[in-house]
Amino acid sequence: MFFRSKIMRDTAMLTAMQLFLDTAALLLNVFITKQLGASAIGILTLMGSFLNLAGIISNGNAFLCMSRLISEEHGKNGGNPNRILMHGIKLCTMLSVVVSAVVFLLAEPISGRFFSGAEMSGAIRLMPVALISGAIASCFKGYFNAGRKAGITALGDILEFAVKSTVIIAVTLVADNPSESIVCEIMIAGIIAGNLFSLVFFLTAFAKNYERSDGKGSLGFKKYAAFAFPIMGGGILTAALSSTNDALIPLCLRQYGDSVSEALSQFGIFEAIVIPTLFFPSVVLCSMSGIIVSESARASAAGDKVRIKSLSERLTEWTLMFSIFAAAVLMRFGTPIGELLGGGETAGKMITVIAPVVPFIYMEIILEAMIKGMGLQAFSSLNYLAEYTVRIAIVLIFVPKIGFYGIAASYYTSNVLGNCSRFIKLMKTTGMKFKFLKLIAVPVLYAYLTMCASELIMRAAGAVDGNILKMMIFTLLWGAGYFAVFMILGKIKPFEVKRNASVVHNAQ
Repeated sequence: MFFRSKIMRDTAMLTAMQLFLDTAALLLNVFITKQLGASAIGILTLMGSFLNLAGIISNGNAFLCMSRLISEEHGKNGGNPNRILMHGIKLCTMLSVVVSAVVFLLAEPISGRFFSGAEMSGAIRLMPVALISGAIASCFKGYFNAGRKAGITALGDILEFAVKSTVIIAVTLVADNPSESIVCEIMIAGIIAGNLFSLVFFLTAFAKNYERSDGKGSLGFKKYAAFAFPIMGGGILTAALSSTNDALIPLCLRQYGDSVSEALSQFGIFEAIVIPTLFFPSVVLCSMSGIIVSESARASAAGDKVRIKSLSERLTEWTLMFSIFAAAVLMRFGTPIGELLGGGETAGKMITVIAPVVPFIYMEIILEAMIKGMGLQAFSSLNYLAEYTVRIAIVLIFVPKIGFYGIAASYYTSNVLGNCSRFIKLMKTTGMKFKFLKLIAVPVLYAYLTMCASELIMRAAGAVDGNILKMMIFTLLWGAGYFAVFMILGKIKPFEVKRNASVVHNAQ
């Protein structure tokens, strides 16, 4: 009962907070696009991609490491979560100092190769402050997430974003036609301010919520590092491949015939408008993913296979039910959404074209959380390697020939192949079954029928096409009908997680 109520309460709270963050981030992108131009967003995306890669290396993928290893420590006799936290902070400090030194010393070569211009070196040399503070803050985020204090983690994220966006907006408003280097310095200054503020917040929260652990702990520092490096390796691989993919897209758009400014503008629209819009409805899944890592890690450590299977089946059913509806809405309203957000016809067309692959994209969030929680890091890394290899290959082959539609082709192919592979692995590991009619055909049919019914109602009211208010009313009416059908038919049920009897007995 605790599991059921706790996961639902935490998910609801995190969804509300993440919804605020995603909305604010999308509005921030729109603001930057209007103030500085679409090409500025393209530059910022490249800088953000590189900073994310450096951050993953410097913090050792600390959030995931802390969430999984401390969750397992909570489930062990004589465990000491505080000791694991100290190991994580020690490792992150060592890594971040080394990475910061490399970034600072090699700023000009990095700028020349990754950004095609040495003028970006000044912005790159500001990164070490963001890397070190962000690494330590990530340890505390994972610590609180593993301790089922998701509210603290969520509040820290909100405060971090609030400070970061305030700095970016304030400096942008006073900047007079800033250069590419100044644009990146503005972003990094905002990130530094946000990271430092969140670090202070987490230190304060840790002091107030400190719980003494008398156990010796199951892991020493060397053993912790031995467990952490494979987890970190998967994160580094993913970030490196993602950064490579991001860096190649503008280059391939230039080969298609676009100028440097046009290529960066189109890339900026794609990253600032199209991708955030496609991912926006997934807020509930993103909120749940951190909890799933923690819960599946505890169940795996306890050997509770029944619980893992039940959790996998229910999450898969809910995710497909939700994501199919989200994809249908994006297909129906993709064009007006893209234009409304300032991306124009190009953004609207891309949202509509990529929308059908949304269920695969959303499934990745849940499948990866389950896979990482169960400790299947080797499979996760290999699967990401294969997925990004396919994505990069298609970008290199098709974007120079068909432009933006080549990007859509890369998303379709890589997401379908990668997530089918994840789903098959989860079925083999947990013993869950795939039921095509129940999981896919029925939600698609209900989405179509309820859309038609909603459209008839809106037509009767003379309000099918029009402003954003009519579009929102249509979507709310459609969603109410769609999910009402599932509730009436008894398809939406609370978690019924059965624990392995032997595990419960041993725990008692």
